[in-house]
Amino acid sequence: MKYDYLIVGAGFFGSTFARLATDDGKTCLVLDSRPHIGGNSYSKKIEGIDVHAYGPHIFHTNDDDIWNFINRFTKFNNFRLCPKLQSDGKLYSLPFNMNTFYELWGCTKPEEAKAIIESQRLKLDRPAANLEEQALSMIGKDLYELIVKDYTTKQWKRDPKDLPASIIKRLPIRFTFDNNYFNDKYQGIPVDGYDKMFESMLDDIDVIVDENYFDNKDHWDSMADKVVFTGKIDEYFNYEFGELEYRTLEFQHELLDTDNYQGVAMVNFPSLDVPWTRIVEHKHFTGVKTEKTIITREIPAVWNKDKVPYYPINDDKNTEIFRKYREKADSLPNVIFGGRLSEYRYYDMHQVIGSAMSTYKKHK
Repeated sequence: MKYDYLIVGAGFFGSTFARLATDDGKTCLVLDSRPHIGGNSYSKKIEGIDVHAYGPHIFHTNDDDIWNFINRFTKFNNFRLCPKLQSDGKLYSLPFNMNTFYELWGCTKPEEAKAIIESQRLKLDRPAANLEEQALSMIGKDLYELIVKDYTTKQWKRDPKDLPASIIKRLPIRFTFDNNYFNDKYQGIPVDGYDKMFESMLDDIDVIVDENYFDNKDHWDSMADKVVFTGKIDEYFNYEFGELEYRTLEFQHELLDTDNYQGVAMVNFPSLDVPWTRIVEHKHFTGVKTEKTIITREIPAVWNKDKVPYYPINDDKNTEIFRKYREKADSLPNVIFGGRLSEYRYYDMHQVIGSAMSTYKKHK
């Protein structure tokens, strides 16, 4: 059988594209090198707790079309992310909000916090040249040194002066007593887990897992009229223009003989003396009642191309390398590139769905 589409990668982009194409009467074969579907959003039940295998994934969006689409495949709870930060034995609220400013400076009024931040802000008459300048221009010296500087250095394994300013723009700041990390009107976690959600998305679609596309590329390409590739774009072209760099992580999952370890889903640790950037306690995503709990420590790792790529490093060098790959990709009429790794850009889950929707509409 020859398919209309071979889709390489069963994460959000590939699964969304496959679902839309199948709904339109197209035939799809989905291939993934991992032993499961769902990409980095995959979750699995352990001791009755839904564990996010590759770090926490909280779905959030303001887009009605995306929300309606994803709700075809699961029901969501009303989880809201309200993380904490631990530094020098003290806990602070995240994102930056009036609770944080009270904990740090004793501020009880927004005007007080604004005045402190304004007095500490780096004043620039040009765009920020790097992450450090961007952070200092937004939040001032105290917040930068307490929360951003060491955390970013540990997370990215680079000095903030060597990272692009755009990274810090993803960090919310508000002058209300509101610990909800996201502002989106739709937020939550799939009540049955991301694994069940992806199974529903790919229902009635042919899927092969634990199969590396590059081990038999010619064979798989011959199986379909067009290829949708969601993997690393530099790997697709055999690293012709060099390797693109990513931030990567190692996850240490631990089952603990207690019903509540830290009382919140996520605690961040900025200190360079602590090897992990955060600890996630998974049961707080769903509120499940169990006698034990499972935590995950996220530890930044040194990148090489054999590691799992999580976050692109969009500095000048990597952006130029990607531009060359993108030009070459555009010359292939029967291959569609999409998703974080093929587009070499940071996407939240809802943004990947949106990208897959627009890409499918363009190519159908």
